[in-house]
Amino acid sequence: MFPKIIKLILALTTLLIGCYEFYENYIGNGIFLTLLSGIMVLLYFKNEMIFLAFLRLRKQDFSGTERWLNKIKNPKSSLVRKQQGYFYYLHGIIQSQNNLTIAEKHFKKAIQLGLSMKHDMAMAKMSLAGIMMQKRRKREATLLLAEAKKLDKHGMLTDQVKMMQQQMKRI
Repeated sequence: MFPKIIKLILALTTLLIGCYEFYENYIGNGIFLTLLSGIMVLLYFKNEMIFLAFLRLRKQDFSGTERWLNKIKNPKSSLVRKQQGYFYYLHGIIQSQNNLTIAEKHFKKAIQLGLSMKHDMAMAKMSLAGIMMQKRRKREATLLLAEAKKLDKHGMLTDQVKMMQQQMKRI
């Protein structure tokens, strides 16, 4: 909602006021303001709009997810690099319902920017492999599936990867 620099300025200001409150022996106010500045720093690294978009996606509300993502006007200036990756990742999931070409572009951009969780990166590569498979680009799909399998350390996507590999044998 706020640009990155404003979030940092507000966090630094509240931290300084909190330190002053400690100096003046108003310990309760100092603790509260220090925690408040910590929340602002957290919001610098975890964008609230992307968080709300993920909540809508969990409910399978794609139009609601897209509404929350559209509130981010300029992702390059208002989001950190990993947040930009998640921005394009969510757009890729939404567009995979309608237009595979646009979804492919968004997934590639998300993989290029990077995602902070390995299973999210594995899911993005697996989704991109599914798009490549539908476009009859078997070699690229095979490479992406192998990369997704390597990234899936906890085995959450093994069934989907096996199913996609069986489908690729039919092509």
